[in-house]
Amino acid sequence: MAHMAGADDDSKLIEGSLSGDPEAYAALVNRHQRMVRAIAFRMTGSFDDSEELAQEAFLRAYQHLGSFGGVSKLSTWLCKIVINLSLDWRRRECRRADIHAKWAVDATSGQGSDGGFPDELSRRVQAALDRLPAKQRAAIVLTIYENQSHAEAAATLGCAETTISWRVFAARQKLKRLLKDLSHEET
Repeated sequence: MAHMAGADDDSKLIEGSLSGDPEAYAALVNRHQRMVRAIAFRMTGSFDDSEELAQEAFLRAYQHLGSFGGVSKLSTWLCKIVINLSLDWRRRECRRADIHAKWAVDATSGQGSDGGFPDELSRRVQAALDRLPAKQRAAIVLTIYENQSHAEAAATLGCAETTISWRVFAARQKLKRLLKDLSHEET
């Protein structure tokens, strides 16, 4: 019910935001924050980092709201922003991890935190997601966790639908290997 009315409401709230009404943009944030936070969490595996990325995504969306043409849904546009920010975050984290790994060899100090996952299964699934290449992870997050079609995910990521299909296929194969001991069918 809310999606069709939501798109109309989004356009009214966008108009209000562009006219300088801070409550209109706050309403847009409230409407889409759960989705944006969920995508950021699935991309980072960290509650703290996902909160920071979600805030950054909404700030960036606010700064560029005038360039939103309405060709796609606002939620698709926000997905694209948070995915791109997450991919940038992942590249920075990989560089940072390399530096920390080199330091850890010298310092022999090992501390780890899983970011507060609720249980072992969630930790294992998130760890497996974290091992996927970033573009495959993005395809899985959008199609599985955000229930986007391959066409919607392709629009969000700015690539061909066949590219999404391939990324999802490759990601599922890798996830099956990484999580094979969780399957009860294999004996």
